[in-house]
Amino acid sequence: MRTIYVILCTVLSISFLVSDKSFAKWAYPFVVWNGYIYVVNDEKVKEIGKEIGHVTKYSDREGTYSGNFSNSYKKGTKYYSIKGINTDEAIAVQDGNGKYVKATRDGKYVKPTKNEKYVKPTNVGEYESNKKSSEIIFLKWTAVFLVLVILIVTGRNVANRKRPR
Repeated sequence: MRTIYVILCTVLSISFLVSDKSFAKWAYPFVVWNGYIYVVNDEKVKEIGKEIGHVTKYSDREGTYSGNFSNSYKKGTKYYSIKGINTDEAIAVQDGNGKYVKATRDGKYVKPTKNEKYVKPTNVGEYESNKKSSEIIFLKWTAVFLVLVILIVTGRNVANRKRPR
C-alpha cells in the first residue's frame, strides 16, 4: 500500500514540475514582414502584385525571432503585395500548392527586452492562449483532487480490512 502512495505522489509531483511552456504551440498561423505581424487566413488571393519578401526563419515553437519569421511557412516562402490593397492592410503568402492566401496585418512585431522572453502579438490569439493555460491549471487541480480521493478511500479500506491471525 505504501508503494501506491509513493507512486501517486511522485506522478503528481512530476505533473506540477513539468512546465506548460514545453508544450506551447502558436495560437494561429502568421508571418512577419517589415516588422509587422500578418495573420494568415484561408481567404484565397487571385490578383497578386509584385514579390515583396520571403520567410527567412521558420519555427513552430513559441518565441520571438528576428527577420521575416513564420510559424507555419518554411524558409523561402514568398510574400506578395495584393492588387488594390495596401500592404499596411494585408499581403499574400504563397502556399505549398503555388496558390496565394491572404495575411491580414495584426500589429507591430515587438522584440523582447533583455528581461523578457516573449512578447505576445497585439490582438489575435490572446484568448486562446489564456484559455489553454486555464485548462491546464484546471486539469492539474482535478488530478490533485482525484489523487486525494483515491488516497482517502484506499486508506479507509486498508484500515477497515480484517487482519489474519
